Amino acid sequence: MTVAAAAAANVGPARAPGLARRLACFVYEGVLLFGVVMVTGLVYGLATDQRHALAGATGLKATLFVVLGVYFVYFWSRPGQTLAMKTWRLRLVDAEGRAPTAARALLRYLLAWLWFLPALAWVGLSGLRSGGVTAAIVTTGVLAYAGLAFLRADRQFFHDAVCGTRVLDASPRASAAAPAPAPAPGDPPR
Repeated sequence: MTVAAAAAANVGPARAPGLARRLACFVYEGVLLFGVVMVTGLVYGLATDQRHALAGATGLKATLFVVLGVYFVYFWSRPGQTLAMKTWRLRLVDAEGRAPTAARALLRYLLAWLWFLPALAWVGLSGLRSGGVTAAIVTTGVLAYAGLAFLRADRQFFHDAVCGTRVLDASPRASAAAPAPAPAPGDPPR
């Protein structure tokens, strides 16, 4: 993506924000999604007349997977920002500097599970059941996945590289630092 395209998309220079900022956004996204998960669980429990937490657990997990997918695909493909990304001033763009299409956002959602799946698979295969150990393994897996961004020159995550998307700085100071795009023919001078 060119700097002019980034400026036109109001996302600042075409570089990834720092890893700490993206991870802070990741954690904040989890805090916000807690409410989405709780409301979804309540609606699911009422709709299925669920009387025990383990009864219908597979259906609840599938429902949560779909609801979270709808949340992310909608926000990534419309404004290019989830609520947490807006707070942390991050924007998801495609190679042309626009919000990704719904299909690209869906692919990104599916591949973003790589943050968790390897660690969760290891926990499941090892037979560990302690909540603290599980949390430590998943946290280690998430940090290891995030660290893989340092293997790429553009510092983007693996799922973004595969999907052709980038997380960019959307703060006003980054946008001001980028040069304005050249005026189109026939536009009045600025």
